Amino acid sequence: MRNRNSTQRSVSQMLQEFRSHWKHYVFQSMFAMISMFAVLLVLKFQNLVISASIGATAFIVFSMPKSVTAKPRNVIGGHMIGFVCGSLCAVIPQPHVMITLMAYALAVGFSMFFMVVFDMEHPPASGTALGVAIHGFSWPVLLALLAANIVFLFVCRIFRPYIRDLI
Repeated sequence: MRNRNSTQRSVSQMLQEFRSHWKHYVFQSMFAMISMFAVLLVLKFQNLVISASIGATAFIVFSMPKSVTAKPRNVIGGHMIGFVCGSLCAVIPQPHVMITLMAYALAVGFSMFFMVVFDMEHPPASGTALGVAIHGFSWPVLLALLAANIVFLFVCRIFRPYIRDLI
């Protein structure tokens, strides 16, 4: 794969890399697409508030499976921290739009803080915190979040011999 220290690649370098590893690009994208489709089938429309963060998790797990942020501890732990921070910020009384926006911002800031403190960094989980702060605590959202992450990690684990870091 490409040198991680390089900041820019030429078009010819990108094409050469694609020619060399096109099967990985296609199959890993398909794994992400099929897993995400299965998750979205299970999610009810009221739970879609967390779908963007779940989609971002699918990207990380399937395009950078060896990344620290793709490790099960980080994926599940990060999203649980995001869920808790979002739930706590959702109960802040919000009589004014500025306080509402502050509660949403606090959810993101607190989730970042606690993910770093507990060494469970997973960037999409801050999106979970924001979504839950907007939506409020919900058992179905928590279960959907856990199920989605378990599906992604399970598929990634099964196909581990066939996947590689694409980034």
